[in-house]
Amino acid sequence: MRHPLRPSSSRAVAAALVAASLLLAGCSGGDAEEPSASGSPEPTTSETTEAPEPTYWPLTGLERKGDAPEHPVIVTKVDNTSSSAPQVGLGSADLVVEELVEGGYTRLAAFYYSKVPADIGPVRSMRASDIGIVPEGATVVTSGAAPITIKRIKGAGIPWITEGDAGVYRETSRSAPYNLFARLGDIAKRLEADEEPPPYLPWGTAADLPRGAKARSLTADFGAHSTSWQFQGGGYVNTDSYAAQGDQFPADSVLVLRVKVGDAGYRDPAGYPVPETKFEGRGAALLFHGGRVVRGTWSKDGLKGALELSTKDGDLAVPAGHVWVELVPAVNGNVTFAK
Repeated sequence: MRHPLRPSSSRAVAAALVAASLLLAGCSGGDAEEPSASGSPEPTTSETTEAPEPTYWPLTGLERKGDAPEHPVIVTKVDNTSSSAPQVGLGSADLVVEELVEGGYTRLAAFYYSKVPADIGPVRSMRASDIGIVPEGATVVTSGAAPITIKRIKGAGIPWITEGDAGVYRETSRSAPYNLFARLGDIAKRLEADEEPPPYLPWGTAADLPRGAKARSLTADFGAHSTSWQFQGGGYVNTDSYAAQGDQFPADSVLVLRVKVGDAGYRDPAGYPVPETKFEGRGAALLFHGGRVVRGTWSKDGLKGALELSTKDGDLAVPAGHVWVELVPAVNGNVTFAK
């Protein structure tokens, strides 16, 4: 029968173990830290890698993952009358600008960069107003323009693609002139960009916005046409849109800019004088976001200048996201909104 160690025996074993460990420590000097000149162990260092600066999409202000597209911004002119229904491709746009055309109707300039839909249309003609709307380096997809407009567009150095070019086709199930469409995905593959475009709007976050006033609905009136919006589910729904079901533009904000309108110097085939939006100078601004509206002013130094927004308290930034810009005439146009 085995007996437990007596207390004296236990102390003897412990002493032996301590002595053995000290002997081993003295023989294993290779594992110990070398003293520095000051007699202290050298500190260990580790390399740190800084995170790369984030990049942002120029037409939405949202953070971008990966490289920029190799194609430029593509601006497509889209009809915005009941004859255009259903519009195709608006749901993929980064940004949309609505501008006045003859007869008090409107036309859309749909901007594509981060995403390009397979098809877009109905494609309609350019206006001289587009010189102040189309960003530097962008390409316009259009059904053409009046000779006087083409001359001015060329003078502004804006390239365009039209009927007869690869990727532009007639949809046989529709009636002319509302049957011209473009295979935007194919067109984008053939275009090359010199450099990445600058931000189209002064981007920020919702936290940057002044509180403003409640405004859950708004209507931009151009004369013969009105565009109405309702704040629903955190965004804005175009309640009288001509877009195909499930293909509406996903507006996070609606930016209304009151603009001067002049005469483009010619008439359309129906005899209406063609207006020209003067997207330069300054005017009143209304920024709708989150069910509220902030009043301010906009300014733009020349047709190609950067758009700046401000309130009486300082600069105004647009929360990053998808924005629909309404260029409403300061005279003969109107904007109403309600809680």
